[in-house]
Amino acid sequence: MVAELFDLRGKVALVTGGSKGIGLGMARALGKQGATVAIASRGIADLGKAETLLKDEEIHVKAFQVDVTKKSQVEKLVKDAVKEYGKIDILVNNAGTNIRKKLIDIEEDDWDFIQSTNLKGIFLTGQAVAKQMINQGNGGKIINISSILGAIGMSNQTSYAASKGGINQLTKVWADELAEYNINVNALAPAYIRTPMTEEWLNDPERYANIVSQTMVGRVGTLEDLVGPVVFLASEASSYITGQILHVDGGWTAK
Repeated sequence: MVAELFDLRGKVALVTGGSKGIGLGMARALGKQGATVAIASRGIADLGKAETLLKDEEIHVKAFQVDVTKKSQVEKLVKDAVKEYGKIDILVNNAGTNIRKKLIDIEEDDWDFIQSTNLKGIFLTGQAVAKQMINQGNGGKIINISSILGAIGMSNQTSYAASKGGINQLTKVWADELAEYNINVNALAPAYIRTPMTEEWLNDPERYANIVSQTMVGRVGTLEDLVGPVVFLASEASSYITGQILHVDGGWTAK
């Protein structure tokens, strides 16, 4: 019976930013649990590679190109995914980016780019998928991808941290609004996760030692560390959990 709670067979998941890194890892995790997965991203080349990779792992997947900062494109993404699969049961609202600069150096365009991608993109995708889930009438799961920087301060992260704090608040508001439709809304807030995108950063011995020292478990995270949390929040096992920010951080925010 416990295993059945985590079974995602028959479910359709949409993962934005699903062509690489954390998004690709979570798409794989949901697919391995039986979900049909739609991955979406800006970069068509990366999407093609990710789609091929997941298909080779016998995951039912289709790639969709989208710029999540454009409402018309997001609405088309949802329409196309529903046309392909008939419904959306799970949204992993993951698309995001970062520009690391000190407060006195960050440009207005830097700020706008991060807020547009990380916060506006989350809002537009969440809004479009929520409407679809309400129309379907069968509830759903929305998982927003935040960060520990939505809860702690760190230098050179002005715009990124602001966007992640905003995601945490969106999560709580949406959970309250959508509960009547049996839609659970939660957020995953990882610390540093080792991916191809963070590899260079984590290969700096001084930076790595500083990051590891902030955790209780004495290491950085891996994509495998996100498998259990994302499957849990996407499954019936979390049916009584909503409006929560789950920190996947090796104990960083608890120190």
